Amino acid sequence: MVPGRLLRATALTVVSLLSADGAHADGALEEFSAVEARQAVAVDAEAVYAIDSRSIGKYDKRTGKRLRRWAGPEDGAIQHLNSGVVIGGRLYCAHSNYPDQPMTSSIEIWDTNSLEHVGSHSFGIYAGSATWVDFHDQHWWVMFANYATAGGSPGKGPEWTTLVKFDQQWQRRAAWVLPQALVNEFTPYSSSGGSWGPDGFLYLTGHDGPTVFRVALSTAGSALELIGRIAVPFAGQGIAWDRSTDIPRLYGLRRSSRTVAVTEPDL
Repeated sequence: MVPGRLLRATALTVVSLLSADGAHADGALEEFSAVEARQAVAVDAEAVYAIDSRSIGKYDKRTGKRLRRWAGPEDGAIQHLNSGVVIGGRLYCAHSNYPDQPMTSSIEIWDTNSLEHVGSHSFGIYAGSATWVDFHDQHWWVMFANYATAGGSPGKGPEWTTLVKFDQQWQRRAAWVLPQALVNEFTPYSSSGGSWGPDGFLYLTGHDGPTVFRVALSTAGSALELIGRIAVPFAGQGIAWDRSTDIPRLYGLRRSSRTVAVTEPDL
């Protein structure tokens, strides 16, 4: 187990500045404060998981009350958590040593009930810095980002960012790069979040823009195909589709206000 501490907390304030039609002024259907809402969110049927570099908060989906919290020490093995996804009662988070060099990456795993750290899969030095992980079509998908800024490897900018498809034993099966349009969009950063949508397309975010990008796997060549873009009421970072409902509901965060926001985009 990675050293850390589990904390219980009282309810946090739920934001309730709604317009007449029940939505927030910026288009969010729901939002609530979460001090850990800095890197990513993950979601299951009952809870939302707000993720910071070295901490995770589990929040009740209905009330915004924090139920549990995990936090690791500054000098611990967990340095920079990124996006997460809940699969079978486990929270899987992409993790890296950002901004240290050489880049190393791993997938860190927590039990969603206890929020105890229960496992890890290390990639060591791989194709970049792991920024998000998802499970789709019986395979794992991990984005390894590269940057043209602090934390990047010399000579390797966002055009070196690589999406890798792994089997369930973490064996590499295929890989893609970003299309040039998204390289231009994300530079000097890269793809900070990604989640397979209910329509079968992959949705990507950049570092801080209020847009998600719909992409498809290419039928030829090695670059993902950009299909379209959707304005959202949050700014980049890790996103998560709620797969516990038939409604296409997308969760994201606002780093500046430490809030989790929910929207139901037209697909």
